[in-house]
Amino acid sequence: MASNGNGEFSFDSKRRSGLPKIQTQKTDDDNVVCHDDSATPVKAQTLDELHSLQKKKSAPTTPIKSPHVFGVAVSEEERQKQQLQSISASLASLTRETGPKVVKGDPARQAETPKVAQSHATHYHHAPTLNISDSALKFTHILYNLSPAELYEQAIKYEKGSFITSSGALATLSGAKTGRSPRDKRVVRDETTEKDLWWGKGSPNIEMDEQTFLINRERAVDYLCSLEEVYVNDQFLNWDPNNRIKVRIVSARAYHSLFMHNMCIRPTAEELEEFGTPDFTIYNAGQFPCNRYTHYMTSSTSIDVNLARKEMVILGTQYAGEMKKGLFSLMHYLMPMRQILSLHSGCNMGKEGDVALFFGLSGTGKTTLSTDHNRYLIGDDEHCWSGHGVSNIEGGCYAKCIDLSREKEPDIWNAIKFGTVLENVVFEEHTREVDYADKSVTENTRAAYPIEYIPNAKIPCVGPHPKNVILLACDAFGVLPPVSKLNLAQTMYHFISGYTALVAGTEDGIKEPTATFSACFGAAFIMLHPTKYAAMLAEKMKKHGATGWLVNTGWSGGSYGSGRRIKLAYTRKIIDAIHSGALLNANYKKTEVFGLEIPTELEGVPSEILDPMNTWPDKKAHKDTLLKLGGLFRKNFEVFTNYKIGTDNNLTEEILAAGPNF
Repeated sequence: MASNGNGEFSFDSKRRSGLPKIQTQKTDDDNVVCHDDSATPVKAQTLDELHSLQKKKSAPTTPIKSPHVFGVAVSEEERQKQQLQSISASLASLTRETGPKVVKGDPARQAETPKVAQSHATHYHHAPTLNISDSALKFTHILYNLSPAELYEQAIKYEKGSFITSSGALATLSGAKTGRSPRDKRVVRDETTEKDLWWGKGSPNIEMDEQTFLINRERAVDYLCSLEEVYVNDQFLNWDPNNRIKVRIVSARAYHSLFMHNMCIRPTAEELEEFGTPDFTIYNAGQFPCNRYTHYMTSSTSIDVNLARKEMVILGTQYAGEMKKGLFSLMHYLMPMRQILSLHSGCNMGKEGDVALFFGLSGTGKTTLSTDHNRYLIGDDEHCWSGHGVSNIEGGCYAKCIDLSREKEPDIWNAIKFGTVLENVVFEEHTREVDYADKSVTENTRAAYPIEYIPNAKIPCVGPHPKNVILLACDAFGVLPPVSKLNLAQTMYHFISGYTALVAGTEDGIKEPTATFSACFGAAFIMLHPTKYAAMLAEKMKKHGATGWLVNTGWSGGSYGSGRRIKLAYTRKIIDAIHSGALLNANYKKTEVFGLEIPTELEGVPSEILDPMNTWPDKKAHKDTLLKLGGLFRKNFEVFTNYKIGTDNNLTEEILAAGPNF
């Protein structure tokens, strides 16, 4: 700060903080950097030396077993070299044969990880007839399974748009893409996937060939290998120890590494030590675009899955949800092969052990309603239903933040603290307080946090067989009842239909709520035909006596734009009555067109809203809109009528009869 001679002061433009530079005089005691009479003085001659000590003291203290070769202990430098070789081998391999075991530890304990020599990478390359890029040998620093604190430092130092908010969460930006890009997702079609996967009309599986996948893979690997620092996470999917999947995520951004640290299951020190070769690997080079002129590409974004190679490649999008949902798609393929049903659902459990599943797309309230302080949270989004019960696939929650408030969603609000990733939120520049109502960046603002941040989370995240199966729909037409009791055939019909209103911002290109159908309440993620998941759900519900419910969290008294969204407080009362069993004993009547059983009264909910017709001032408009929605259901279901469900096909006929009748 300098005076201009008039008593006024101006800031030196060269000083970014706007604070005056502090001048100090050198003394004979300058070599003593730190002295504390209550403890032994720190032996450091320079500030860099002190920082070096600080880093060593604050580095992760995960105990690791020293690897031995023929009884001889391996040095720290050699251990780091072996770890680097293993990860480099994953990148360089073009045949995906079993690679060497990853040696565990923190490579950041030394100033620089030794570079791997070309001979090492070549040693682990199993396809000498295929050339690999030279850049696959140029890794300078693998940052392996860093802690949240270390990832905070990396993000704030290197990634523009990363800030610590007032609650302690890390606010980040995902770039131009603030939602998933389902039209840019590709799956390699080969001899195996040709017969196993769902292809054709209505399918989310857009094909690509092996050669195109390898081209995109090489582009991603080349980009990752050109960076000074690359982040690697080794983690698990599925809390069921008998069906756990090992995944490795290689990414260019600290934000992505922290996101996956939160969303996947975090290994213990012992599990990490014995991790070995991953079952599936993601190469996230989202900052770098794909080549739009490559075969099968339709934009600069491409999310590619190769089930045979057990790999996923991301180019041209930095939205972290692509990794989460890519792994979910993997589970939708692997688990049914083991006769385990994969579910796009939330899940919680009462104190008496009663489990409820919540199916629904983004914006239907799945996360909000499954996060109930009166019940144990098993998970908010992805689950498996096996012969033993249910298990969460993930180790964290991915909650929508738009209009989040402490009063309405206290558990989610309180989970947004140090370690949580906040995507694309807007905050006050000085206080760093987040304005959750601000949609300036996107309506699809998100918070990703470890599941243990929810006080009543059930750890481990497993439970007995479900008692209630709740299908959530955000009805933009305003004609579905707030709650309906479903028979088994109706449950299958609405499960396969997966109706809701797609909320703005959840997917790229969606500007306003749009009526949509998403098979199994997650068509973008399923790999097999929807009827296969439906048949498994019907079998399990029948075997374990679960009851199906359809809950509308959308509009009442008119369509979107004229009616009002059903109050969350009323929906919570409905859900509470389902959990307690009170709704099973209510009096019911049947609606027109859809033939839904709806209660005539429910404590805590105005009786008039239980039947949508009562809330519409224009009865004819209500009937016309009801018929319109029924017609949309029928048209959507046409694609499923040619598939046989059950050995005698009786279930298929029952499901068709459970649809709209007019």
